[in-house]
Amino acid sequence: MRPERGNEAIDMTAHFADFTRQAAADGVISEEEVLSLRQAGWADGHILREEAEAIFALQHALTAPTETWSDFFVEALRTYVLNGSEPRGYASEEEAEWLIRMVEADGKVCSMTEFELLVQVIEKGSNVPEKLKAYVLETLEREVLTGTGPTRCGGELSDTHVSQAEANILRRVVFGTASDRPGAVSLREAEMLFRLKDATLEDANHPEFKRIFVQGVGNYLLGFASESAHVDRERMLELETFIADNKADMGRFMGQMAKSAPNAFGIVFGKKQPAAPTREDKVAEAAEFTPYEQEWLDAQMNANGQIDSYDKALLEFLAEETGEA
Repeated sequence: MRPERGNEAIDMTAHFADFTRQAAADGVISEEEVLSLRQAGWADGHILREEAEAIFALQHALTAPTETWSDFFVEALRTYVLNGSEPRGYASEEEAEWLIRMVEADGKVCSMTEFELLVQVIEKGSNVPEKLKAYVLETLEREVLTGTGPTRCGGELSDTHVSQAEANILRRVVFGTASDRPGAVSLREAEMLFRLKDATLEDANHPEFKRIFVQGVGNYLLGFASESAHVDRERMLELETFIADNKADMGRFMGQMAKSAPNAFGIVFGKKQPAAPTREDKVAEAAEFTPYEQEWLDAQMNANGQIDSYDKALLEFLAEETGEA
């Protein structure tokens, strides 16, 4: 639930809205005006929905956004989406839908600034809804193939090849903490890397793209991803509410334990349980190349009718990792 504001803060919000409307009418914003917006927007440490929508409206109205403005836009909207409600670091379904709706207001991701916002939500968030994960991946694939212009993190998007900046953005999203598999690569992400590779095979791609392709697909096939790496927003809310409840008694505590770790009681009360696989066991199991994975890999490599240089680099990496080199 978002915090309520007093009369003084409400007046500040109205002032904020007036300020952004005036800047939107002018189509330009100065460094001093960005500083004033920053101070007004975080007057009480929170960005409200009305302010977030005013910031988006101003972004769409500016004819020549400055670097200072773009940095403010990304930081303010990322803060709103990830930290505007509890638990911090998570986006709710409603917040995810709102962000997609605002970005798509004119039918497309209209700027590198908005693209950077989407990247940072995945890169820095703890978890986000499936709809937003899918939207960011779809946007990323489209921008890598067709986008042009300078990125917020340096370098440029290219529609003729995969640039170094694009490869770096791929790495940030695929391995982001709010991605499909934080610290690891999912099936959906691995298949996206294959599609990008096939679409740009004859282009002068930066060597970093081949590295992210090999490391990304190799990670999907052989990497281990902990099942507990992601805690969904609803479960985190339950846990934070319980921890914050200073009236919690032992009975409720044991009930929570039973829900989150049902086998724990066998250990506490002396009932012998089968030994659970260790993390090392799970890592070793994940590193085994299964028949299903071999079938999937064959299908992906055969899609363009040849075993290309990217495929060969991947096969060499897999052989080395599995000890078959």
